[in-house]
Amino acid sequence: MVAEVIINSTVKKLNRVFDYNIPTHLEDFITIGSRVLVPFGKSERLEEAYVTKIKDRSEFEIKDIAKIKNELSEEQIELAKWMAKKYFSNVSDCIKLMLTPGTKTKNTEKRINDKKINKVYLLKKYEEIEFDIANKKIKSEKQIKVLEFVNQNQGVTVPEIEMVTQCSRAIVNTLVKNGYLELKEEKIDRNPLINKNIEKNSKLKLNQEQQKAVNEVKQVIEIEKYEKFLLYGVTGSGKTEVYLQLIDEVITKQKTAIVLVPEISLTPQMLDRFIARFGKEKIAVLHSKLSVGERHDEWERINRGEAQIVIGARSAIFAPLHNIGIIIIDEEHDSSYKSESNPRYDAKEVAFKIAINLKCPVILGSATPDISTYYDAKIGKIKLLELTKRANSSSLPKVEIIDLKQELASGNRSMLSYKLYEMMKANLKNKMQTILFLNRRGFSTFIMCRDCGFTAKCKNCNISLTYHRQVNKLKCHYCGHEENVITVCPECGSKKIRYFGTGTQKLEEEINKIFPEAKTIRMDVDTVTRKNSHEEILNKFKNENIDILIGTQMVVKGHHFPKVTLVGVIAADSSLNIDDYRASERTFQILTQVARTSRKR
Repeated sequence: MVAEVIINSTVKKLNRVFDYNIPTHLEDFITIGSRVLVPFGKSERLEEAYVTKIKDRSEFEIKDIAKIKNELSEEQIELAKWMAKKYFSNVSDCIKLMLTPGTKTKNTEKRINDKKINKVYLLKKYEEIEFDIANKKIKSEKQIKVLEFVNQNQGVTVPEIEMVTQCSRAIVNTLVKNGYLELKEEKIDRNPLINKNIEKNSKLKLNQEQQKAVNEVKQVIEIEKYEKFLLYGVTGSGKTEVYLQLIDEVITKQKTAIVLVPEISLTPQMLDRFIARFGKEKIAVLHSKLSVGERHDEWERINRGEAQIVIGARSAIFAPLHNIGIIIIDEEHDSSYKSESNPRYDAKEVAFKIAINLKCPVILGSATPDISTYYDAKIGKIKLLELTKRANSSSLPKVEIIDLKQELASGNRSMLSYKLYEMMKANLKNKMQTILFLNRRGFSTFIMCRDCGFTAKCKNCNISLTYHRQVNKLKCHYCGHEENVITVCPECGSKKIRYFGTGTQKLEEEINKIFPEAKTIRMDVDTVTRKNSHEEILNKFKNENIDILIGTQMVVKGHHFPKVTLVGVIAADSSLNIDDYRASERTFQILTQVARTSRKR
């Protein structure tokens, strides 16, 4: 038996198959999709490879496969081949997307698979330890401090001991050596939903349009047929409830579901709704804000069949779910479904390919669908399902446009119009909340020399660097390059360096000056660097009487705040001027999403 394999390499010349002999003792274990180690070239080191085909013989003189590791399915290998051809990438790069997180490189695999941690326990009864302390057998104050802490917190970890007692690991090691403490290796569960305790709820009663949409998709689920649907509903029309009831239908048929969202880390409320309906035991979450270990454990749970619903960002489309009955892509217009790194795949197209093979429906949901998607729906390529009314019969918010040129002519040099200022003032008086949306982070958008016109630009991207006041740095928002602030022009030597443009940091500073009594909080890429910080900010705004939330498009990603009665969009037309031929479409989409956040206007 001979296997055709693809070497795990980014080298274009190696993007082809090589023949290897399958040893007799591995014949029963190696299948298409197996991950193997093979001797390659003159190197003594074994190279990782993936089996893409099995045949009877080879016309070449070939080496033996050395070892088998883990395996993918034949369907995954075929999907990787299709992606490589469609997106002009190596097959091995596409295969990597389908591997368990943490097993893509040899160096991290052992560390990630190790799910155990050392916990500290008392080896003697504390009465005996107190006796030794009284008899000066234990003299060190630090040792006594550690022993007292462990006595009150059996099963604590060494880092926790170090953090609370301010004592080093060496103290713990000495106590272990002297027979007072013991280290026990225990398995840990890296579950990102472990602290999510949400009360379960039941199905909501659907309105006529929602029920019609559910019935249309149910018919396709019943006959196990592939079909694309566009669920086109105004903001707040109850698309999520339609998703929930369709998934419930799929689960009753012993099938599974994938739900893709643009930024799972920015939509905790949607995740909460799924947990409330189905329970966290049935749900797995996959997104970039999880640690590699958490993603590894979630992937393994999915592979074992313990999770029936996978919710995640773009990469979750490759989750090893079995017997998929429906794929849902929420906010389908969002550009984040397209990968900007190799392989540059479109998650929507990959979803269609998977659904064709599995004969299941794909639901594309949006209040502002991509123009090409909407066109396909209008000509019949996609089945159009429309929700024209808000689910709770509430009216759409009133939108007012203020011309800042006229404000400037009347002497208003503030970032806020007179009307927005008065309404914010009234909102504060009435104990209601306000969201200010400015789709540009940082303090100033560029800095320039007033004498010669020099503008500080990124050496990698040739894009204007943005000034971030808190860290006093110039940053590129494309590649992440940072520079120190310029005080002298490198071109002409002038010190007339001026800051232009406005970002969220500058807006926050001005709001604090205008409304010093108001509690404000900012949400942008700079404030959500820590794990779960996005959810902490949103929960603070909702539960801790924060008056004003300032942020970029993160603040308008499907959130529901009952006390928000005003949303102000600063420089609403700025996104019309970016170098994108679809700038007007993108601007309309984001402003429509902003409008749904407000309960009034």
